[in-house]
Amino acid sequence: MVVSGVVGSCHGSGLKKNFYRHKCHDAEIIIKNTTEQYVANDPMLPAKFLRMHFHDCFVRGCDGSVLLNSTANNTAEKEAIPNQTVSACLGMQFLTNSENHSGKFIPVEETNVERMRSYDWSRSLQYLQNRLYNFTGSGDQDPSLNATYAAFLKSQCRSLSDNTTVVPMVPGSALKFDNNYYFTVKQHKGLFQSDAALLTNNVSSHIVHKLLDEEKFFKEFAKSMKKMEAVGVLTGNAGEIRKKCFVVN
Repeated sequence: MVVSGVVGSCHGSGLKKNFYRHKCHDAEIIIKNTTEQYVANDPMLPAKFLRMHFHDCFVRGCDGSVLLNSTANNTAEKEAIPNQTVSACLGMQFLTNSENHSGKFIPVEETNVERMRSYDWSRSLQYLQNRLYNFTGSGDQDPSLNATYAAFLKSQCRSLSDNTTVVPMVPGSALKFDNNYYFTVKQHKGLFQSDAALLTNNVSSHIVHKLLDEEKFFKEFAKSMKKMEAVGVLTGNAGEIRKKCFVVN
């Protein structure tokens, strides 16, 4: 998967710019230009790319394993519940990708702070509807959710059984890359329970407050991307550059 090698930070262990300069000198500029062309036609793509990148990297590193198809002997990452809405063309991990790994490492909507910090993310998926219509199992609403925002969400997702309606994760900021997410969390308008949980822990609450400063947010985001992309990098004989992104060579 060419994109995986190019997107990786040049500061990560084993990752560098111009990786393909000898075999395909213009690879990176071709990918850059092609991506920009698609983004120009669909402003939602950058957010989708970032999400797919995150889902890929958090399962044994940035190896494009989220693009692999399942085989008779192996269930692909893209089959895991948290990955099923990442893309219409999903699935890569080098011969070791599996649904179980995704369930373990990808955080789900009901995740609390302690689970996020310990990477114990194997709980079953809880959809937004539960926060609106059945938070504790008795038909109630999550009391931590801003009442006005909850009323708006209920006007969009009208029942507990509605699992097809799409709502923005960050109100008013769906087409921008900014730090507005942290303002919504402070206002108790975080879409998921894991968002609300950030305010229940002193450490995470401090981080939310810190990242209300847009300049700090961009700096910290860049640092976090570099760290994430350096985790579990496969080099040499440990991995392979796939000829087709959805199957191993």
